[in-house]
Amino acid sequence: MPGFVVLHAGQTRRIEPADRQLNRHLRETHQKPQPLHRKITPNVKQSDLMRIIVHVDMDAFYAAVEERYNPALRGLPVAVGADPKEGKGRGVITTANYLARKYGIHSALPIARAWRLAEAARRRGEPATVFIRPNFPLYREVSARIMQIFERSADAFEEASIDEAYLDVSSRENFPTAIEHMTQLKAEIREKEELGCSFGIGPNKLIAKIASGHRKPDGLTVVASDMVQQFLDPLTIRVIPGIGPKGEAFLHQRNIRTIKELREIPEATLTEWFGKWGQRLFEKARGIDDASVSNEWTRKSLGEQETFEEDTRSPSVVTERLYSMAERIIGKLREKEFSGFRTVTVTVRFSDFQTSNRSHSIKNGIRVDNDGEALRLLKQEALTLLSPFFDAQENPRGKAIRLIGLRLEKLF
Repeated sequence: MPGFVVLHAGQTRRIEPADRQLNRHLRETHQKPQPLHRKITPNVKQSDLMRIIVHVDMDAFYAAVEERYNPALRGLPVAVGADPKEGKGRGVITTANYLARKYGIHSALPIARAWRLAEAARRRGEPATVFIRPNFPLYREVSARIMQIFERSADAFEEASIDEAYLDVSSRENFPTAIEHMTQLKAEIREKEELGCSFGIGPNKLIAKIASGHRKPDGLTVVASDMVQQFLDPLTIRVIPGIGPKGEAFLHQRNIRTIKELREIPEATLTEWFGKWGQRLFEKARGIDDASVSNEWTRKSLGEQETFEEDTRSPSVVTERLYSMAERIIGKLREKEFSGFRTVTVTVRFSDFQTSNRSHSIKNGIRVDNDGEALRLLKQEALTLLSPFFDAQENPRGKAIRLIGLRLEKLF
């Protein structure tokens, strides 16, 4: 497509510079050529600079880390997640490398389904998939080193997740310079951590996020400000952050499949369909996003959930798991230096996949301390919320429980 640059490993020197590509496109469409960047003078404030935002997404991060620390895995399909137990396991895939994805194995896929896909591929003569349980302490350790590299390379930095970050590099003044800088960053990550990543560069966080996923793995996609709509229009609506399976199905029923088709829907109609979020969707279809890059955010909740190896009707088994979660979550609150919480939520998923939540808010909250009182009160609250799921009112058919979850909200 004209108007944006896609760089892959080994291709950097053969790609036309972004400013020349933009001007060539303008000439071809009979528009006045113009620079891709503003000329910066000492009298121009930082706020007047053209925004240049980068989204970095580590490629198949968990699987790539496993391959990096166990070279014997390289060249093999790798899936990180629950134990498949020869197709009888519970849980889901956390991530899969690109060889495993060719078999249809991907994040959030039920582990039993992933096993069947892997077995089908093996019977076709394809390499056997290696299933690995996740090693989160290792992933966090590697992520911390990578994030330090990103943070020192940007005007502003935002860690979006363990394997994603936003960088504001507006001081680079133009896209060609930003491309050069990001190419160097990719090389540094490859040299120091032996891991690949994909970059998206654009005028805001939304465009950068979509661009980073446009040519994975090991891609670098640049969308100039004037090319935003041309870049977005042919893409499927699912690439817009916030549109999930239900939203996609809803729009497909109305014959809306591309961003161009979404852009043709009036704002009033989108608001009628989606409420306040419809207004935001109207803006996203036009590539509008004024959100700043910042790491100054407050976590709103903290929790865990666990799928049982076998569905259970035993209150003691479920309570034991719930109490273990409470202990770990209290530990995390202290680790992250929170003083306490005000709302407790217990989630139960039954064997038929019906999911129910029960919550309780404490007026003055529960403060985290070192004498065990916070843990005792949390266990008490959690047990009170859990108990009705075993009585005839909440569970009249006596269904077994598949998953239990505990979440603390309104942290302070």
